[in-house]
Amino acid sequence: MPKSVSNIESKRPSRLSLLMNTQALVLVVIVVLWIYLAIASPYFFTLHNIRGLFSQDAIVGVLGVGELFTIITGGIDLSVGTVAELVNIIFTLTVLGNVSIPLAIVISLATAVGIGLVNGILIYEINIPPFIATLGSMTVADGAALLLSGGTNISGLPISISTFGTGNFLGLPNLFWILIVSIVVGEVILRYTTFGRYVYAMGSNVEAAKLSGVNTRRTIYLVYTLSGLFAGIGGIMITARLWMGIPTSGLNLNLDAIAAAAIGGASLFGAQGSSIGVLLGSIVMATILNGTVLLNINTFWQEVITGLLIVATVALDQLRSKSKYTFVRKF
Repeated sequence: MPKSVSNIESKRPSRLSLLMNTQALVLVVIVVLWIYLAIASPYFFTLHNIRGLFSQDAIVGVLGVGELFTIITGGIDLSVGTVAELVNIIFTLTVLGNVSIPLAIVISLATAVGIGLVNGILIYEINIPPFIATLGSMTVADGAALLLSGGTNISGLPISISTFGTGNFLGLPNLFWILIVSIVVGEVILRYTTFGRYVYAMGSNVEAAKLSGVNTRRTIYLVYTLSGLFAGIGGIMITARLWMGIPTSGLNLNLDAIAAAAIGGASLFGAQGSSIGVLLGSIVMATILNGTVLLNINTFWQEVITGLLIVATVALDQLRSKSKYTFVRKF
């Protein structure tokens, strides 16, 4: 490993320590929310409700894992929700067109990966800011989903898809197991591979990463391709959960995925974040939605609360950055 990348990596313990503090705080928030909801509603701790919460959490969490890679590099992917939405429509149409389910999955995921790769090319080769490049992809994917579906819901999928989407394994929803696998894969890549170290290095300082020998082109391509892949997986999960193609199924998921990563400790300024944090952040998001439904609160409050949480998280991140800077100056 290049020496300067090793130096960047050597700073990880203090950064990880600060991150774990954030994740501990998020875990406390989850415990408090669950205790409150258990007291406020007799239905919260029912097996049916907890499984439903985890199923909703799973989709946001998988999208959040892909989003995490882009955020750690100091970028962002605004298109994950609508790419998932487009995959939802493509997967539905291909299955209804008598394409086998495995081949339909491959076609759908290839589409998502292709969009992610295009994002990476636009960002690196043409130097378009990630916000603008992925905003464009978000709009294109949303429009394509509406065009392909005719703006209407598409039903008639095989019952096996619904059976998987609502099924359980070892007491937990099948969709939640997909999230667990995604979290493990994301954590292994970020913590134990050279590519993962390069992702953090680019978030710390792109120019220093280049000078140290990091292939920044390949890293950016892979980061946004992975984001597209996880968005595609999320789209398949949406289809399984809803048992139909819905051309507006992913609009709110763009913000939710970013919020899940940010609430879980990912710095929107780059170089910080973990897949485990995304898991915790997505549970917070799912709990808020579940609580508003159980307590018969207008669900629009979910977006208000989500926005406030994002602002609070960024504020905490700023304070954390100042604390780290002070620590570095002392030592």
